[in-house]
Amino acid sequence: MAFQLPDLPYAFDALEPHIDARTMEIHHGKHHAGYTKKLNAAIEGTDLAGQSIEAILANVSQHGAGVRNNGGGFYNHRLFWSVMSPSGSAAPAAGLEIAAAIDADLGGLDAFKDAFTKAAATRFGSGWAWLCVNAEGKLFVTSTPNQDNPLMDVAEEKGTPILGVDVWEHAYYLNYQNRRPDYIQAFMQVVNWDEVNKLYLAAK
Repeated sequence: MAFQLPDLPYAFDALEPHIDARTMEIHHGKHHAGYTKKLNAAIEGTDLAGQSIEAILANVSQHGAGVRNNGGGFYNHRLFWSVMSPSGSAAPAAGLEIAAAIDADLGGLDAFKDAFTKAAATRFGSGWAWLCVNAEGKLFVTSTPNQDNPLMDVAEEKGTPILGVDVWEHAYYLNYQNRRPDYIQAFMQVVNWDEVNKLYLAAK
């Protein structure tokens, strides 16, 4: 079964003014669609066809660059759309388990935001910053180059991503040009903490 480009869970303009409609339209309809198409082409006729994307990424070092780059691009963007929302906010509700975990594991919301923003802003070139759950069920912040992610066996720090921000220029350049920190700040205003909380509980 070929991988399918997921529909956006909201309209292209739903995240404005934080993320503009034209960027969303190009990002989803061109970039994510391209990764999906190229991933399907890379695995067609191989033993990877029919495997979950998580299973493919877990052993990605055994496969070619096409699987690594496009498999990562497919997974990363699918997560990215889901952890943003028009009703998103800069902080999780006090009753959510993720709020307590951020306090316990990362020293509080401000410390988390500082670490996450730094990971995103200082990632050289293209890549992603992540909030993840490790094998012990604890939260950590990391970043990866290009379309890599912490599910991959090639990652320096391995874990399950529950929040990710795309810092490739195609994610922000139309609206923010070279002002990546402004884009990261804007992203933090639309985080879908209910979804992040669900992913946290599932990963834990």
